[in-house]
Amino acid sequence: MPIFEHSSAVPYPPGTVFTWHGRPLALERLMPPWESFRVERRVGGIQDGGEVWIRQRFGGVWFRWHSRHHGYVEGEQFIDEALEAPFPRWKHTHTFPSADQGGCLVHDKIEYGFPAGRLGEAVLGRTVRRKLQRAFRYRHETLQWDLARHAGFGAPPLRILISGASGLLGRNLAAFLSTGGHEVHSLVRRQADPSRREIAWDPAAGRLDRAALEGFDAVVHLAGESLDRGRWTAARKREILESRRTGTRLLSEGLASVARPPRVLLSASAVGWYGDRGDEILSESSEVGHGFLSEVAQAWEAAAEPARQAGIRVVHPRTGVVLSPNAGLLRRLLPVARLGLGPRLGDGRQWVSWVSLDDVLYAFHSALTQERIEGPVNVTSPNPVRSADLMKVLGRVLRRPSGLPAPRSIVTAIYGEQARDGLFSSARAIPAKLTASGFRFASASLDDALRRCLGLRGEKA
Repeated sequence: MPIFEHSSAVPYPPGTVFTWHGRPLALERLMPPWESFRVERRVGGIQDGGEVWIRQRFGGVWFRWHSRHHGYVEGEQFIDEALEAPFPRWKHTHTFPSADQGGCLVHDKIEYGFPAGRLGEAVLGRTVRRKLQRAFRYRHETLQWDLARHAGFGAPPLRILISGASGLLGRNLAAFLSTGGHEVHSLVRRQADPSRREIAWDPAAGRLDRAALEGFDAVVHLAGESLDRGRWTAARKREILESRRTGTRLLSEGLASVARPPRVLLSASAVGWYGDRGDEILSESSEVGHGFLSEVAQAWEAAAEPARQAGIRVVHPRTGVVLSPNAGLLRRLLPVARLGLGPRLGDGRQWVSWVSLDDVLYAFHSALTQERIEGPVNVTSPNPVRSADLMKVLGRVLRRPSGLPAPRSIVTAIYGEQARDGLFSSARAIPAKLTASGFRFASASLDDALRRCLGLRGEKA
């Protein structure tokens, strides 16, 4: 029977690392972004008898995993074994033996079998092992990075409320904060489940239980209509704008009215605030731009004024293009880039202010925990690139050719104003405030960031 093992030395005590794995959403934080999966249900934690149901996609087909935990030894080991899976056997043993100088060894051992026995192993063995190597390289690196970020926060854990927790940033931020020991709650636009720490609201109808906002240390507001769902018709633009303005105003007024308001509100914004600025270097002190995205960002930030007037420290993360294979620009580009048809959008000279998903999470964490960070904050890599260079690097990472011209007229005909205000807009934003605060970027290199989020770290160029 095949066995896969992967080990890493971690400079933290076994108890610290073990506790991290036992916190809510640890599984979600460890799952690689290039793998399509969702946790459908869980009962209990990693102790004996805990169960989890997952759906994961392989080769375009969704499979169900149902695992049960056993072999739990506090601070030392736990095991999850599949009751239902694409493999006839799957037993994953996690151990955390002590290492030199107070650290520990994180050791994963998977015993598995293939459908059709030896024939299945002959056909799929190499592919499965390569996928496991990629996944556990990512998992162990994520663990090390996250532990280091949380170790720098010496205060007691925070009670945090997140709106938009089902989106890309929200669900990843919730997992990162939860595994760091913070108590995370969610604002949801459906019937709330108190057992899952949910609070219901309806921004469009102006409904929010203000009493439920009492007692939070911090609030992260990310909710808003997606920019990528359909063409920007006049009606669609109104939805996008009002979802941000109305929701932010409602939440800000609610927070301002409670007896003990939170110390900080992170109310999302975007580098679209600057508009199309050519080669101009844009810091947080730069003037506002023009265009629909700039109009949206201005209204978004202004709607948080009630919270600011109430003495709450308000931070507006002006986030750039977040690199994820599951959302945004990269998700659009990947299918054609993998075919060797990576397009050069127009003349390719427009600047792209990109940022890795990890650095967004770490920047938000810094803004939550550092009192000196306030107002607009560019959450972008310190190394923006031109659009043509982004495609070249992506092609190199994928080992595919790139640079096929995509004329502006054709792209604009397909996407309309979304192309003019997004794909062809140039924003050369730099993270001046983050840099001044001492923030350390996990992925300052575009090549490194793409390899990590696509599972290609350690692969030859």
